[in-house]
Amino acid sequence: MNLIPAARITSDALSAEKLRMDLIAQNIANANTTKDANGDIYRRKMVLFESYINQDGRTGHGGPELESIRVGGIQEDPSPGEQIYNPHHPHANERGMVTLSNVKVAREMVDLISASRAYQANLSVIKTSRQMATQALRIGK
Repeated sequence: MNLIPAARITSDALSAEKLRMDLIAQNIANANTTKDANGDIYRRKMVLFESYINQDGRTGHGGPELESIRVGGIQEDPSPGEQIYNPHHPHANERGMVTLSNVKVAREMVDLISASRAYQANLSVIKTSRQMATQALRIGK
């Protein structure tokens, strides 16, 4: 029984979900930001996941190819931010309108819960795999 490929796939998923949670935290932190470091309007960032054939190639003994997950990129949400009238704001345009970030905190919280649950599920896979390996070693004694 080879548990290494499964552990590697789960490790890839944990890394991807951690990056997703980090980006969600960044989005929430910048929800009220009108300008980013480049002077542009801050835009919500999203992780793009992609599957790929694991380095192991096959499970062994002619088994199926194993697919894993990785971060394919980080994309900015192109949707426009809300505009509010505030002529005294330093980032107001000539009509007194300020464009806010397109981050919606409620949506980010839902995404954070989803990412957290996916992370927990992958941790559960690791725990179960370890228990299976321990049981297999006990049987072999």
